[in-house]
Amino acid sequence: MAIFEALILVMKKLRNSLTAALLISMTTQAQQFNGVYPETRKMDQIDEFFGTKVVDPYRWLEDDRSDETQNWVARENEVTAAYLSQIPFRDAIKKRLTELWNYEKFGAPFKEGGYTYFYKNNGLQNQSVLYRQKAGGAPEVFLDPNTFSEDGTTSLSGVEFSKDGSRCAYQISEGGSDWTKIIIIDTRTKKQLDQTLLDIKFSGMSWKGNDGFYYSSYDKPDGSQLTAKTSVHKLYYHKIGTPQSEDALIFGGDDMPRRYVSGYVTEDQNFLVITAANATYGNELYIQNLTMSKAQLIPIVTGFETEQNIVYAQNGKLYIQTNKNAPNGKLVVVDAANPKPEKWKDLIPETMFPLSVSTCGKKFFAKYLKDAVSEVVQYSLEGKQEKKISLPGLGTASGFGGKTTELATYYSYTAYNYPATIFKYDIATGKSTVHKKPNVKFNPDDFESKQVFFPSLDGTMIPMIITYKKGMMQDGRNATMLYGYGGFSVSITPTFSVSNLVFMENGGVLAVPNIRGGGEYGDNWHNGGIKTNKQNVFDDFIAAAEYLIKEHYTTREFLAISGGSNGGLLVGACMTQRPDLFQVCFPAVGVLDMLRYHKFTAGAGWAYDYGTADDSKEMFDYLYKYSPVHNVKKQCYPATMITTGDHDDRVVPAHSFKFAAALQAAQSCKSPTLIRIETKAGHGAGKPTAMVIDEQADKWSFMLFNMGLTYPQAP
Repeated sequence: MAIFEALILVMKKLRNSLTAALLISMTTQAQQFNGVYPETRKMDQIDEFFGTKVVDPYRWLEDDRSDETQNWVARENEVTAAYLSQIPFRDAIKKRLTELWNYEKFGAPFKEGGYTYFYKNNGLQNQSVLYRQKAGGAPEVFLDPNTFSEDGTTSLSGVEFSKDGSRCAYQISEGGSDWTKIIIIDTRTKKQLDQTLLDIKFSGMSWKGNDGFYYSSYDKPDGSQLTAKTSVHKLYYHKIGTPQSEDALIFGGDDMPRRYVSGYVTEDQNFLVITAANATYGNELYIQNLTMSKAQLIPIVTGFETEQNIVYAQNGKLYIQTNKNAPNGKLVVVDAANPKPEKWKDLIPETMFPLSVSTCGKKFFAKYLKDAVSEVVQYSLEGKQEKKISLPGLGTASGFGGKTTELATYYSYTAYNYPATIFKYDIATGKSTVHKKPNVKFNPDDFESKQVFFPSLDGTMIPMIITYKKGMMQDGRNATMLYGYGGFSVSITPTFSVSNLVFMENGGVLAVPNIRGGGEYGDNWHNGGIKTNKQNVFDDFIAAAEYLIKEHYTTREFLAISGGSNGGLLVGACMTQRPDLFQVCFPAVGVLDMLRYHKFTAGAGWAYDYGTADDSKEMFDYLYKYSPVHNVKKQCYPATMITTGDHDDRVVPAHSFKFAAALQAAQSCKSPTLIRIETKAGHGAGKPTAMVIDEQADKWSFMLFNMGLTYPQAP
């Protein structure tokens, strides 16, 4: 014990003024796995693609309803739980996570009827509660999702009020599933007005007066509702007081099959706007004039080459955000009577930075991404630039929405070292004031973030934000988490995380590169990482890891990588291509079988980014070359903990099941390759706080343990 204490003192001196909570290296060797993996049956399944035979020995794990699969899940969880339970500092990490998580969290307020509504979590509640209050009155609970289920796994997934605020439709998700139910209540009495609508999926809700609302769903599939393919999305209108079976089909169905359909009513209640798509990129745009009896749908844009949506309507004019002939986006205006693209007039022109537009108080708020951080500019309805909003730093600003009659709007600002803070913005003066500031038990001045740029394999410069505790020494011995996504035009922008704080306050380094496939630099950046450009995404991430090692932030022995969903694919591809580069890997809810992803739920809609193995021999060959499940071979892999949820009907857990089985069969060294399967959980949304804390405690424990590090109790 005396030797260990002396080692701590020596390391403290070497780190020169860092706190007693530093991560102390005990050994650079990974912890050996001495357990036995569950036996996973192999079957003789062979598929042929363009003359190439592909074995799929774990195909049976795709059947989520079979007793054999459920038994396999239980046995894998037993092994993983036993491994995690041996980590001596796991409880200390969970305790610190719980301490830091326990602060009040607020959402931005919004007005409906005579009330102001807002979300609040008192700290450790499993689900945030929706409150309301009248001017000068005390807040009251309006909807408390914590009462929806005993274990907190039923969440509130959407709320929509009628124009006068007297009626509310809200969605609930059970066990994290994308399938939801809609409940309609009278806001004055909070009593249910109508039957509960069932089997709703990928749906908004938009009221037409007080009589009814629009929503979207698929027909209930044959087979498992959590894995069976869903293809034809439909927009319905539900009239209050009538059975769901009589809901009117507005768009979609056999005559107009589309994979994703949504409809919403403009604030002035004059137009129904419909967007329709077959993939996650590119949509058609239609309107229907609701002031005219039996008005026909008018197509504005058909085809799926560009993206557009109507952000505002007033006095017969439509304001449309589009990337048509503008890869970074622009705002145009057109008369609703003749809204064809050739009649569009630019209002807010394209710039070199990606644009998104919101409205409040008869103003437009142009939100730009400049090197993956926010800039916000206020415009008049005539397109005149009025004010540039002053933000606290290099971070992410979201919100700036509200009704036409509002004089102020609210926005949230956050960064890797800045907890999400709600600001009130006075539209006339341009002044921001703090509305709600979280009381997190840490000092943001103790941390710093810096942005660097590094070359990828082909020379493309990639931005990356690196965050750490001040005083960190670039000596190559810092535990480092490299996180990425790289797909679907999703921009990864600075966001505060209590989970990351637990890691960083103990000397850890968080690195987040903005790799291709995302939307950080518009359509061109996105397209640089799709289909036969997908390897660019992996090369960018690998180059980020090599940069961190070259610049002595870390070494291979102290480097972990993490990503979820498409980011899970990123981790799976990188660890199978470069297992020598990483010490620990966390592929979460990942798309890992690239030959069959499109055969489950709505997976076929991801083909714009990925292509499919059925498209052509070229596309099959490309997917087969990087598909994580198909590129596992006998060698030493990094310590790996795959995570998924048994109710994940976005990226079905079979991806993770098959990857885990393949890794366990191929692992040639003693580094653990485990899978952690959460029950009554889906793709991530709606997870109760207690479940999230447990998962994060397991992640950091597994990472540090397999880097030969320990976790001193934080002050």
